[in-house]
Amino acid sequence: MTTQLGLPEDIQACLFDLDGVVTRTAVVHAAAWKATFDAFLRERDGADFRPFTDSDYDEYVDGRPRADGVRSFLASRGIELPEGTPDDPPDARTVNGVGNRKNELLLEKIRTDGVEPYEGTLRYIDAVRAAGLATAIVSSSANTRDVLHSIDAEQLFDVRIDGVVARERSLPGKPHPDTFLAAARDLGVDASRAAVFEDALAGMDAGRSGHFGFVVGVDRVGQTDALYAHGADRVVKDLAELGGSA
Repeated sequence: MTTQLGLPEDIQACLFDLDGVVTRTAVVHAAAWKATFDAFLRERDGADFRPFTDSDYDEYVDGRPRADGVRSFLASRGIELPEGTPDDPPDARTVNGVGNRKNELLLEKIRTDGVEPYEGTLRYIDAVRAAGLATAIVSSSANTRDVLHSIDAEQLFDVRIDGVVARERSLPGKPHPDTFLAAARDLGVDASRAAVFEDALAGMDAGRSGHFGFVVGVDRVGQTDALYAHGADRVVKDLAELGGSA
């Protein structure tokens, strides 16, 4: 049985990813990653370098913590860099340096173009809260709080587990389920009574391995089959499809 929110009746909490689910920043992240990796590969391999692709983004980077994304993609090309430290400058040839370059480009794009929310998601979250369900934002981004503030959405979430909190608590990022599990614990809800809302394949893997009660894939880029293959119980193009009215 499902409720008017399109969820099983025993769901007590909803755990939302940020980029691509709440805000239209997934494409901005992808563009920043491409600019970062293409510049790195061009400097390393010359003009005939093999560019970073959309498939690379989906498979190795999307939804993962920044350093994990760097490490994962470079490993796919047989490249290994020293880890460095989180404070490495963006021109350092380290995992953290490459990640910090990406973040620098991302923040430039956000400052220039701003952040736009998905209105269907905001209406759905309003309906979820009106129905008495708890809510959390779960993102690998260290910029989550600033992004939520920019769209006046901080008050929509009872709990925030982001890149900053994950580092403080030593939580491994997606595809591991630990950040989602931490959000459920902070809300006082068992994972089996929590629903996960994600657009990334790594997020689907986290929802499946964490044994959450319901996993919703949000397909913004035409990867419905892949979202189901990675563990989605239902896939929608917009959360408004699930129903609900605040």
